[in-house]
Amino acid sequence: MRRKVWHGLALPGLFIALVATGCINPFAPGRDDSPAVSACDQYTVDGIFQCFQAAYTFRDTTLYGQLLDPGFVFVYRNYDVGIDVTWGRDEEIRSTYGLFQNVQKLDLIWNAVISTTAESTNVNVVRGFNLTIVFNPSDIERVDGYANLTLQRGRVSDPWKIVRWRDESNF
Repeated sequence: MRRKVWHGLALPGLFIALVATGCINPFAPGRDDSPAVSACDQYTVDGIFQCFQAAYTFRDTTLYGQLLDPGFVFVYRNYDVGIDVTWGRDEEIRSTYGLFQNVQKLDLIWNAVISTTAESTNVNVVRGFNLTIVFNPSDIERVDGYANLTLQRGRVSDPWKIVRWRDESNF
């Protein structure tokens, strides 16, 4: 009789011991240690756009801040008063942080490149985009337009930084 009790408890006991020590967890997949933004490479122009998209997708101001040059300038047209409005890197980080904190989801899609002017340390790219901003399921905004970005780097071996962003969107 004792033998049957031992065999009946051995398998569940072994299973519990393995789960408790972290060896096996049949209810959870293994841990993925690969980088979340593996395609994010500031050393290529395409990589800057991938990093930008990842920063918005993951609402990551640290990643976003790494893309901006210390002398960064954001420009948009205020059509209500007919003037261009500009601000620097600090205000851009603050406003982006506020956006990231107050939305449930951001979905940024980069579209075709409209124009590119490039030198070894200076690039200007005008590219279409669609941005879906989900504040909550009943409050969703869609922004379409063009991002006119100027990228620079000190040397060819340095990463690209965004020095100027002119927002040419419908928002």
